[in-house]
Amino acid sequence: MVFDKIRRAFSDSASDFGSDDYLEIDFGKEKSEKKILVKLFVLKQYDDVNNILNALREGYTIAIIDIKVLKQKDSIELKRAVSKVKKTIEALDGNIAGFGENIVIATPSFAHIHKESEPVKKKELDY
Repeated sequence: MVFDKIRRAFSDSASDFGSDDYLEIDFGKEKSEKKILVKLFVLKQYDDVNNILNALREGYTIAIIDIKVLKQKDSIELKRAVSKVKKTIEALDGNIAGFGENIVIATPSFAHIHKESEPVKKKELDY
């Protein structure tokens, strides 16, 4: 569409192409944007971590990982799987956080997980 107009503009002779004629090129319409995908993963066994890592490496996926099944089966495998996800997220400059006891959220670099810190208790002053 845009290339056809350019081709026509250059194929016409110089006498046909007047000073009032111009060619408008809109690069914004040709651009395709990727949408962000929030995807739920259930970690049933250690090998399921590969699907999570592949989705995170694509860069457009926020992973919500349910670890309950693997936690009940084998806590050592769970630690290995979460450690592997954590290392990948750190390499991608992303964030990882646990919510509750059974949910882990991992995001690529474009998203940040807000982690509330404990409110600082004021020391009581003795007068």
